Amino acid sequence: MAQTRETLRGKTQTVLGIIDPNDIGPTSMHEHVLCDIRPPDWRDKDDHGIELTLANHWPIDYGEVDAPGNLVLDSQIVAVSELRKMRKEGGRTLVEVSCGGLTPDPKGLQRVSQDADVHIVMGCGHYVHDYQDDSVADATVDTLAQEMIDQIFVGAWDTDIRAGIIGEIGCQSPWTDQEKKVMAAAVQAMNATGAALCIHPGREDDQPQEVAEFVKQHGGDMSRLIISHIDRTIFDEERMFRLADTGCVLEFDLFGMETSYYKWSDIDMPNDAVRLKWIRKLLDRGHTDQVVIAQDICYRTRLSMFGGHGYGHIFRNVLPMMARRGFDQSEIDQIILGTPKRLLTFT
Repeated sequence: MAQTRETLRGKTQTVLGIIDPNDIGPTSMHEHVLCDIRPPDWRDKDDHGIELTLANHWPIDYGEVDAPGNLVLDSQIVAVSELRKMRKEGGRTLVEVSCGGLTPDPKGLQRVSQDADVHIVMGCGHYVHDYQDDSVADATVDTLAQEMIDQIFVGAWDTDIRAGIIGEIGCQSPWTDQEKKVMAAAVQAMNATGAALCIHPGREDDQPQEVAEFVKQHGGDMSRLIISHIDRTIFDEERMFRLADTGCVLEFDLFGMETSYYKWSDIDMPNDAVRLKWIRKLLDRGHTDQVVIAQDICYRTRLSMFGGHGYGHIFRNVLPMMARRGFDQSEIDQIILGTPKRLLTFT
């Protein structure tokens, strides 16, 4: 039977069904478990490139060689192993935002969640323009909104497995009209379902603010808007604080990326220590309930099985680092427990 706004209110929806929000536990708010993030024209070639080994792990991560297969996470066996490790290291819930265009696999996520004993909250909607299905071009805002509503209330991608969050809704820089149409639909779905909305902003430092103002103008609940990838987009206090003042949630979700090299844009990527310094600034300014963290794992080289840090890095390394650097336990709990619980509870 389909869910409704009333049946979901005050609850959390995972790929295995509805749970009490009190059972969410420590949460990573932005990850990929089963996905294909290769650009669409790479997929047509069905070429995974060189095989990943310890000998080429560094040159692949540093962009010295292309390895399209590194951008494909398609093994449920590997996913179960990785998430079991995360569970042992303190993680309980993971938000999986491989939406339309990233080859979502609800049935696979359901099996992985069950076998790994980890809660998985699945996203819905559409990624950036270049990844979107051709049907999006002719769809109306209302049609796209209803599609997302149905993905939450009925089932997503031809299954009866339901999403528990909207996103990651994709934007590029410059922002395309088609992406704005999808965003307007996502806000409609947000208001109709009571779900939180997760945004993938374009790689330009003013775009998060542009998206936040768009969502506000379209009547979205700013306290349930999550702007992802802050740590590869905004690098100055003025922009950071102005965005926080909109009331949205700022997501630092590239923890574990410890090199300044960033494949997708000409920026100097911060390391985990710098990420924590930015979070400290936000907390000191009074935005403690507006910060969440994650790792946005979408490469094989970031999985522990292939020599990476794995999904447990936040729980194994980052939280202890926060404690060593003077974060109060109440602040840590708010970031890893309190705010995720609020966002993943339907209103």
